[in-house]
Amino acid sequence: MQTDIGSESLKSLIVKTFFFAGLIISASGYISPPIALTAGILFGLSVAHPLPADSRDLSRFLLQASVVALGFGMDLHEVIKAGRSGFVYTALGISFALVVGLGLGKLLHVRGNSSFLITTGTAICGGSAIAAVAPIIQADEQEVAVALGTIFILNSVALLVFPLVGSALRLTQQQFGLWAALAIHDTSSVVGASSKYGAAALMVGTTVKLARALWIVPLALVTAAVRRSKSKVKLPWFILFFCLAAVVNTYVPQGSYFSKILFTLGRYGLTATLFLIGTSISRAALKQVGWRPLAQGITLWILVALTSLYFIRVGLIAL
Repeated sequence: MQTDIGSESLKSLIVKTFFFAGLIISASGYISPPIALTAGILFGLSVAHPLPADSRDLSRFLLQASVVALGFGMDLHEVIKAGRSGFVYTALGISFALVVGLGLGKLLHVRGNSSFLITTGTAICGGSAIAAVAPIIQADEQEVAVALGTIFILNSVALLVFPLVGSALRLTQQQFGLWAALAIHDTSSVVGASSKYGAAALMVGTTVKLARALWIVPLALVTAAVRRSKSKVKLPWFILFFCLAAVVNTYVPQGSYFSKILFTLGRYGLTATLFLIGTSISRAALKQVGWRPLAQGITLWILVALTSLYFIRVGLIAL
């Protein structure tokens, strides 16, 4: 009995060591976001996560802190221009995704609240939208897990595939950043994909994506009104701090040295975030998703990605 306990303790220690080693290496800047995500996925599929709740909380904090830090590398005038131009496209894209997503959910007979959660996650900003809407519609843990699992899987695919497609189609920096912001679910994956494509793509992708994330608030309010829910709507305050960081970077030249350091730390933090997100994709999570929600998520995502790419290519969507 003591031998078994000792063996389990040793195994747990080894797993935790690999987890923290992967996290530290991902945050060091020595590996790219796609590699960090792939390493996280391999870890999640290979062993049981030693600290699932802590990892989830840390990834949420790191994402928000890193996005704020990226603001120190942005020019406020460009941020305003991209945000203003992307606002209309974002509104149209969200409306399209909501209508088509809910229709697909009914067509595929996706049960419970999973269809609505997957649709809102695809339409706005992945896990953040799901986390905001779930308590309003009183979704249970399994429904939330199914929606998050679907979104995280597609996020992982997008981070690896989008830069390849962008290069193959010879998209400009602005075109790719806009496409990533409109078609990839989570902010972390948008930043990861666009940063790999180039600095201009990163600026456009991050700004338009954050403008898209602001739609969490009206969507949550409308959902609460329709469902007559009294749940509080959480405001994405980190977007305001991102804008303030851009103000500092633009109008306080004395702090340029520190702004560069913070911007670099933001990129490293997002790479570490992607590793943490990858570790949450386990075999159990894949089994729990099931084919119907996954089919809904994949079909909706492909339609959103191809539609936005087409309009960007023909020049109907541009900054």
